[in-house]
Amino acid sequence: MKSIENLIDCVETDFLLLNRLIEEQLGSEVNLVTDVSQYLLNSGGKRIRPLLTILVAKALKTDNLDHLPLAGAIECLHTATLLHDDVVDRSSMRRNNPSANAKFGNGASVLVGDFVYSRAFQLMVSVKKLDALKLLADATNQISEGEVWQLSNQNRGDLSEEEYSQVIRKKTAVLFGAAAATGAIAANAGELAIQGMYSYGEHVGIAFQLMDDWLDYLGETDLMGKERGDDLADGKCTLPLIYAIKELNDEESIFLANTLRERKREFLGKVSCLIKKAGGFEYTKKRAEQESNRAKFFLKDLPKSKYRDALIDLAGIAGERKR
Repeated sequence: MKSIENLIDCVETDFLLLNRLIEEQLGSEVNLVTDVSQYLLNSGGKRIRPLLTILVAKALKTDNLDHLPLAGAIECLHTATLLHDDVVDRSSMRRNNPSANAKFGNGASVLVGDFVYSRAFQLMVSVKKLDALKLLADATNQISEGEVWQLSNQNRGDLSEEEYSQVIRKKTAVLFGAAAATGAIAANAGELAIQGMYSYGEHVGIAFQLMDDWLDYLGETDLMGKERGDDLADGKCTLPLIYAIKELNDEESIFLANTLRERKREFLGKVSCLIKKAGGFEYTKKRAEQESNRAKFFLKDLPKSKYRDALIDLAGIAGERKR
């Protein structure tokens, strides 16, 4: 399977222009803003979401460069979310480095996150496409709701799969869907194509999040750039655990629910064994593969090109990722 780096090579010129644009946008006459922004930008993020915007626009044979500021807006939205999330989660590591809040403090991370959000909207407005602005404004609202919803669900061992699915759709899938749809809007595609690309991105995002939750128990720390068990330590009940609590006997299910409520990362090994026994990891991975295949369905009407092939590969990576 191809890597994200291979897919970036497919749009190398556009990606270089995107990186330059983002670096320009996140500069400021306030030194602390520049320091925090540059620190996060240089920490090794893969920029999958803006890559999605570029690939869709190229696959739909765009004849302009509107996809670049829209891709920049998508990355700014994601970056701002990371800054805020790490404060809420009290994260100390991101991508094998101290998180921005650990290095600069919570106040700086929250306020610079607000600055980055504002830059995202400046980029959106610059394109002068009302449908793109509405789509991204709605996505930002839903992401915020998803984050609050996830916070309100902390320590809940009785969380249902349906509730979990609703949260990850808002928290993660919505921005993937918006990233793909804005690529179609930039290419002046019709409404059906825009809707199809949104659905494609949404399913990729769900697959991505499912594998993220799988990796939090089974991933390699060096590849992920963070410690295993962060979800357990934060009281987040994700699909592997939800499935295990439902399938195991009462004694084992109560142990899992209590461990989650008390956020005992030191029991990660035993929790992982019980999830494996219940089939929770296998179930989560199967669900991710299903979402990956659903995403590919929405590419069937795209003209054949290396960009469509890259979108197919991206869906596959989302369902099979190791980091």
